[in-house]
Amino acid sequence: MKSTSQPETDASYALLDLNERAGVLVDALVDDAVMLRLGVSRDKAHVRIVDAGIEVQGGLEAGRRIAEICMGGLGKVSMSGTGGTSGWPLYVHVHSVSPVIACLGSQYAGWSLSHGSGKGAFSALGSGPGRVLARKEALFAELGIMDRASRACLVMEVDRPPPSELTAKIAADCGVQPEHLTLILTPTRSLAGTVQIVARVLEVALHKAHTLGFPVAHIIDGFGCAPIPAPAPDFLTAMGRTNDAILFAGQVHLFVDGKDADAESLCERLPSAASRDFGRPFAEVFKDYDYDFFQIDPMLFSPADVIVSVLQSGRSFRMGAVNLALLGRSLGISV
Repeated sequence: MKSTSQPETDASYALLDLNERAGVLVDALVDDAVMLRLGVSRDKAHVRIVDAGIEVQGGLEAGRRIAEICMGGLGKVSMSGTGGTSGWPLYVHVHSVSPVIACLGSQYAGWSLSHGSGKGAFSALGSGPGRVLARKEALFAELGIMDRASRACLVMEVDRPPPSELTAKIAADCGVQPEHLTLILTPTRSLAGTVQIVARVLEVALHKAHTLGFPVAHIIDGFGCAPIPAPAPDFLTAMGRTNDAILFAGQVHLFVDGKDADAESLCERLPSAASRDFGRPFAEVFKDYDYDFFQIDPMLFSPADVIVSVLQSGRSFRMGAVNLALLGRSLGISV
């Protein structure tokens, strides 16, 4: 399949074929569905639905693979018993050869999807390479990337399947036949959902850098890690744990072009501790704002510990720190 790239920034992006790259990973995921404890079906619109934790159990490995799919095949996600601190036994590690495209162009949950109204209404945010086909966000014109493909994939953090009317519309917006669209569903309370959310540790750093006005085309490479918490049976606790894993213990190293002063300024503002809402578990903050996301300081969503290295000068700047006390408070154990 042919893909085009027409950067409007000062970056020169290669022909990345995000949906084709991800499609190979999706096919492998479906082939291993039984081993990975996933459910695979077709809805009334003939869209392929991969259940990673609603009616099936899923697992850590499914979450790891889904995180790579979410990055459009341009990221590597691994798990190990080592991370930025010895206080937790399991970490997710994320690296991308093209972090701006993988994280902002694909992994970021930027496509607002909804159907119906009232009590039975469905709403979710879409992540993954299908976003670049639909181009519903102004971000794509800014990044200057495009993709053309005959198949598409989205990841949705939901606890029930989307209605077929919505899945058919998603396929149409992506410009693909419904049978060539795959939707991967990952509830927050599931093992797979937990891993794919915490695997956004690098993405939240890229998104905050963009929000702060740093030219993201100057971010050449990046790496991140964060602890993988145990899932919780209720949504609020599960959401709090996955957010806090990044806010209190996520670590990111960015390699950038540009001036030392710009890198230092970015580093000073990037850690989560720079936010007015930092200092309490996310579930408590969310509750105090009457469960209204829009009241939360958007600067909160970022890693705890950040290093920014300038390729031209070789200088590195570091700000923030892992906060095991707050992490333990969120998880309800001593870390």
